[in-house]
Amino acid sequence: MELDLSLLHSNTVEEIVVKDSYELDKEYYQDSEVRDLSKIEVNGRIIRKADSDNQLNDYFEGTISGEMIIGDSVTLEDVSYPFTITYDDFLPENSLKSENILDIFEFLWENIVLEVPLQFTKVRDLSKFHGDGWKLISEDELKSNNNPFADLLKDFEKE
Repeated sequence: MELDLSLLHSNTVEEIVVKDSYELDKEYYQDSEVRDLSKIEVNGRIIRKADSDNQLNDYFEGTISGEMIIGDSVTLEDVSYPFTITYDDFLPENSLKSENILDIFEFLWENIVLEVPLQFTKVRDLSKFHGDGWKLISEDELKSNNNPFADLLKDFEKE
């Protein structure tokens, strides 16, 4: 979907209100860690604002929210990861298809992809994850005094 910014650029209106739901095509996230993406709620406005060079540019202020399905870092199962992005900045030039047209999907995806966590788990009890001679421990256990690998960690910290 494209937003027409021509009324804003011709000073016919002072702002363009964006309050809508958008569904991104799977092609946006098929090669990412995102397995599925809910409808994206956008609530904000686009105005013209002077940048550091005193040039008027398109500026978005508002929120982008939704829910993505990603893989749990421990179990690899699908988990829901809700997100809310507060955006208060100039629109990136690569989101503009032309001087008066904003590709809203490109703009949304550029911001959503920044919210994808590198690791995320809903597992709280790591004691279930163990095997012959190994077990999964939390960061807190790693740093605690009763960690059997504490002496090895000291050697790594020296290097």
